[in-house]
Amino acid sequence: MDFHGKKVLVTGASRGIGRAIAQEFAAGGAHVAVHYCSNQQAAEKTLADLPGAGHAVVQADVAGADACRGLIDDAAEALGGLDVLVNNAGIYDLHNVLEVDYADWQQAWQSTLATNLIGPANLMYCASRRMVENGGGKIINVSSRGAFRGEPDASAYGASKAGLNSLSQSFAKALAPHGIFVGVVAPGFVATEMAADLLGGSEGDGIRAQSPLNRVAEPSEIARAVAFLASEGIGYLTGCVIDANGASYLRT
Repeated sequence: MDFHGKKVLVTGASRGIGRAIAQEFAAGGAHVAVHYCSNQQAAEKTLADLPGAGHAVVQADVAGADACRGLIDDAAEALGGLDVLVNNAGIYDLHNVLEVDYADWQQAWQSTLATNLIGPANLMYCASRRMVENGGGKIINVSSRGAFRGEPDASAYGASKAGLNSLSQSFAKALAPHGIFVGVVAPGFVATEMAADLLGGSEGDGIRAQSPLNRVAEPSEIARAVAFLASEGIGYLTGCVIDANGASYLRT
C-alpha cells in the first residue's frame, strides 16, 4: 500500500501493535509521528527502526484534553500536516466487580474511559478540524473483540471499546461529507510484549485455542488491517468495524 507523502500520527506507538502500525505506514512511504506517553526510550527505538525519513517522536498523556489538542498540533508541526490519525493508545486495568473495593473500581473506570474513549474523542475532534481544512483525511481506531464479548475482569475496558466503536460510526457519518474516512479494527489477543507473560504461562494454550488457527495474532497482521483502512479506494467502507480475532469470537 502506497502512503508516500502522507503524514500519519500513531498513538501508543512505542511498542506492540502501535509500533507495528508505525512500521507499516513508514514502509509504505509515509512520514510518521510516533506517540508515547511515558516510555521515551521505547519510542526513540521505534523511531530509529522506521524505514525512510521525515519521522518524529511526540509525547502526550491522551487522558488530558489539553494534551490531546497539543498532540495534534505537535504532530502536524513536526510532519508538516496530518493526513491520517490512528488511535491505538489504550490501557487494560483488571477490576473484577466482586474483588476490588469501591475506590479502586472508581479509579479503574475513570482512568480507562479517559484514556480509551474520551482521549480518542478529543483527538478525533482536533484532527478532524485540520482534515476538513485540508480537504479530507483518514481516522482509524483500534478497538477490541472485548467490545462485543464482554470483559468480566475489566468491564471498563469492554465498555470503553464498545463506546469507541459507536464513536467511530458517529464520526463516520458526521465527517463523510467532508472527505474524512473513519474505520475501526477490533483485534483479539495479539503477541505483544504486554501479553508475553500471559501467553507464555499456564493460560497460554487455552488462549491460543480460542482461535481455530490455534494461535494469536502477530502485531504486523493488525497493522496491515489498519493500513488497509487508511489506503485509497475503500471509501465506501467508512463506519466499518473489522474483526481481526482469528475467528475466536464471531458475530452476525
